[in-house]
Amino acid sequence: MPITSAQKAAIEEVITRITSMHSSERRKYQLAGMFLELVDRKDWSEYYEIIPEPRCLNHIRSGVEKNRYKDALDVYTDLSLVFWNALFYNEPDSTIAKDAATLKATLESEWKKRPVLPLPRSFSPPPSSAQKVHKMAVDSPPSNPAPPAPTRAEATRKAVASETHKSPPAPPTPAAIEGLDSSEMEVDVEGMQDDMDVQGGDSEAGPDTGRNPGDDEIIRQLEKGLPKWPGASDKGWMHEDRYSEVVHAIKTYKDVIGNRLALALENIPDDAAVENLSYTAPLSLKLIESRARHKNYASSKEFDMDMTKLFEKARRWHEPTSEPYGRTLLLQRLYHALTSAKPPPGPPYSSTSNFAFMAAGPSSSKSGGEGANFSSLRMLAKAKTAVDELHYKGWSVKLGDWVHISNPDDPARPIPGQVFKCWTSTDPARLGEPGITVAWYFRPEQTFHPASRTFFENEVFKSSHFGDHPLEDIIERIGVQFTARHIRGRPRSPHWYPGWPLYVCDSRYHDQERTFVRIKNWNSCIPEILRKNADYMPIYELERVVYPPRISSPFVVKSGKGAVKGPGGIIDGNNTVEADVSTLGRKRTRRGGQEIGTPTQRASPALPAYDPATGPSSSVVPGYEYQTSQLSHHLIPVVKRPDRTITSAIGSIAGHQVQSEELPPETARYFDRDPETNEVLWFAAPPLDIAIPPAPKHSMEYLHFLAKRKKALADENSATPSKAKRTKTVPPTVTETMREVYMDVMHS
Repeated sequence: MPITSAQKAAIEEVITRITSMHSSERRKYQLAGMFLELVDRKDWSEYYEIIPEPRCLNHIRSGVEKNRYKDALDVYTDLSLVFWNALFYNEPDSTIAKDAATLKATLESEWKKRPVLPLPRSFSPPPSSAQKVHKMAVDSPPSNPAPPAPTRAEATRKAVASETHKSPPAPPTPAAIEGLDSSEMEVDVEGMQDDMDVQGGDSEAGPDTGRNPGDDEIIRQLEKGLPKWPGASDKGWMHEDRYSEVVHAIKTYKDVIGNRLALALENIPDDAAVENLSYTAPLSLKLIESRARHKNYASSKEFDMDMTKLFEKARRWHEPTSEPYGRTLLLQRLYHALTSAKPPPGPPYSSTSNFAFMAAGPSSSKSGGEGANFSSLRMLAKAKTAVDELHYKGWSVKLGDWVHISNPDDPARPIPGQVFKCWTSTDPARLGEPGITVAWYFRPEQTFHPASRTFFENEVFKSSHFGDHPLEDIIERIGVQFTARHIRGRPRSPHWYPGWPLYVCDSRYHDQERTFVRIKNWNSCIPEILRKNADYMPIYELERVVYPPRISSPFVVKSGKGAVKGPGGIIDGNNTVEADVSTLGRKRTRRGGQEIGTPTQRASPALPAYDPATGPSSSVVPGYEYQTSQLSHHLIPVVKRPDRTITSAIGSIAGHQVQSEELPPETARYFDRDPETNEVLWFAAPPLDIAIPPAPKHSMEYLHFLAKRKKALADENSATPSKAKRTKTVPPTVTETMREVYMDVMHS
């Protein structure tokens, strides 16, 4: 129901009442001064990743004045979001949080005083608030506007940023923040319930929650318009001509019980329709074997590329984590070993680690050993020379890339990881061998958790383990996104291409304590050099927020599907804790005991994302003083110039102005989009499916005539002297003219 004039007047009174409130201190300031405008997204990019729906008072007031709201309750929701966002992002005992609590209480009381305004169903945070998205426990509303400072446990539960005073000191430099250890950037809260549902749902055991209707179509439509992977490059291929020997080893390899694993490759049809492959030509193991036997490969690079394409096809064909998928990855790792500089002894070929370099994988009972083939809790810089980039099997690997690493315990579950360092070994035993240092990410089945816990689809967890891997351990490139970005879009190329595996990460997992800790600062999980890059892993925006579906624990028996076997397991829910807090804005402790925080300005609670109803946000950054935000901004009036666009001209010919409207999302999803601008590809008319008649041409006879005439003219010009006599015409004199006139008169 549209907003009536009486409701509009009442809403404007409520907003006026909120904006007119001042503090009771000696140095008075406007309480709503920090919530009037939104600052630039570039300066507060982390804020937008944490707050799902940023709002500010001036934009809401403008929307009410221009009749953009269709329901009075929508106005109340936006007004409450301004203050809920501030309470979520800031310290509970900070001045700005106290102001937000005071104004929220004023909003509720003033709204109730006006009977013409409909009462909201609840005064709890809206579903789109950060409290519900990040599932933060909301305390009951305080009786006093300015509550007393909470205890340390209460402050950690609220996941807020550092305290901001009226005249705050200069914020700490980025270098000082990045220098903190990861242990200083996490918080564990004892006795907190295990609840990870960012959509505010119940995380108890029950039916799995799927996506909302249309979510799959939105993602499919976005990925349809993204650039496709061009395929492997021409670097990093094998050099020796051992085609038949390598194919025979792959084809005849058997596991310990005698199963021939190559059936996973042979059962794929030559012309199987596999989406998002880097090639389209038919390819199979039998075809490669035939080419190798008949010596049709001109170089080892061609053979190596065909085998790599075959493994790519098999990985896309088989279901991830299935048995054929695991056999494919084991054979790929065997192939990498056979084509390496130091192939394993054989045949027959055997390995206790499925040919992986590491002796133990995530959460393995064999982990904890010492040596180069065991993971460690810190990066080891000994006997390594750093390099910028490495090439292997057509892959280009550099700092910050996400890869699948061969898992020594379960080939069907490769280890997702991020490259923290590229190097060449200076160890005499491995002198000159290239390798990468990878931060491991664990899968749900590699963790210990309560049976009631639910997980995102394709969710992984940041661990504290680092592994030094040779390039032969790389299976493929992948993508991993933090939750705040994953629900908003997909990574841009070359960070990720459609068809590559894509994971979502929301928490850390400490395997020694068997605890989950929600990641508060995504920058603490990536290499330090990349933390200063604001454009790291940019995304293609979805048309709206899409949450990944939730699934139950892999160890819980589902209908028609047995429990998954893994190194993890089910434990008592009381033994696992989780910091159910936001991804930004908590207290941090220096080693000397002094508490510091992330730089938070007074205007930070109301920092916006783009609001389609109100237009782009202001890029004005308010100062640190309260008085700065009270300054009125006078805009210079702009003279409206006549519209001289082609659209307007066509409209004037038709006798009226042309009106353009934005396509609604439910219609725009059916159209292809530009991969760079994400705009709908729109054409004035459909393509004409008709044969274009050829343009008229001269006949051969006519062309022959023209050639003969041109030749004749050329011959004539060559025969004519260059200096021909020219006749000069001289006008008659006056005497001659008078004589002619006289003669004419006399004869007449």
